[in-house]
Amino acid sequence: MGRPVTLFTGQFADIPLEQLAKRAADWGYDGLELACWGDHVDVDRGARDKAYARGRVDILARYGLKVYAISNHLAGQLVCDLNDDERSDMFAPKSCKGDPEAKRRWAVQAMKNTARTAANMGLKVVNGFTGSSIWHMLYSFPPVSAEMVEKGFKDFARRWNPILDVFDRCGVKFALEVHPTEIAYDIVTARKALDAVGRRKTFGFNFDPSHLHWQMVDPVAFLKTFRDRIYHVHMKDAALTLDGQSGILSSHLNFGTPGRGWDFRSLGRGGIKFEEIIRALNVLGYDGPLSVEWEDAAMDREFGAVEACRFVKALDFPKSDRVFDEAFGE
Repeated sequence: MGRPVTLFTGQFADIPLEQLAKRAADWGYDGLELACWGDHVDVDRGARDKAYARGRVDILARYGLKVYAISNHLAGQLVCDLNDDERSDMFAPKSCKGDPEAKRRWAVQAMKNTARTAANMGLKVVNGFTGSSIWHMLYSFPPVSAEMVEKGFKDFARRWNPILDVFDRCGVKFALEVHPTEIAYDIVTARKALDAVGRRKTFGFNFDPSHLHWQMVDPVAFLKTFRDRIYHVHMKDAALTLDGQSGILSSHLNFGTPGRGWDFRSLGRGGIKFEEIIRALNVLGYDGPLSVEWEDAAMDREFGAVEACRFVKALDFPKSDRVFDEAFGE
């Protein structure tokens, strides 16, 4: 039997959880990776109300589904993000609008409560973002000194270590989805992020090959580099669509716009070699969920969710317990 195939609910958070659970079961999924927005998980309530937290699990169980992780990308982003604009206003309560420090305080408490909610749900993994105070320094002009970069990683550690202390007390691990705009967005910066928090075991990665692929970072190399830090796996595809006019910075063109240098694709319809990822996961001994994060601006999402589930279940295979020619001696 292969790994459980789950659906991340972030792109379906407008659908009430009970309705989505029924649909996901009909689509063939084994479980849901619950987003901490919409009505799927309220982390402030879940942190203090164990009956509510277990109730989320029970809703899924009514449809034969399980939950292996919850994800709080929106609050996590605001812990280190320094930008104060309408984009981040939508992540936090209206009372925080226009006040970056109020948004940050809310985000820190929300991430601590996410750990507590996960523990109350009987879970061991929370996925999410960290934000970054230095993402806007990506290009080295105006000049960016090594000291500025180091200050950014120290800022990340200073803000996240107290949050990770709560994760430790709850017995829950935090899995950063390595991603542009986060403190870690490729292999080099993921190493620096681990070092910044003293390589504490609480901090690892939600492996998502799509964000690596379009940056032309090898997803399998990421798995090999961080073989003991892969706490969760997203299945999402992407395609480089370079036409000589736009590069991988996307030219301020929105997803799905003709002329973008890259775009997300439904599973199996992009450029990622997923079989090599499954083989690498087998070598690592990863037996956790393969969670479909469906994103394709040109495809109906329900069609994509059904197709993606079938794709992953057909692709996944267990590790062999022998070399094929060992039977010759029997």
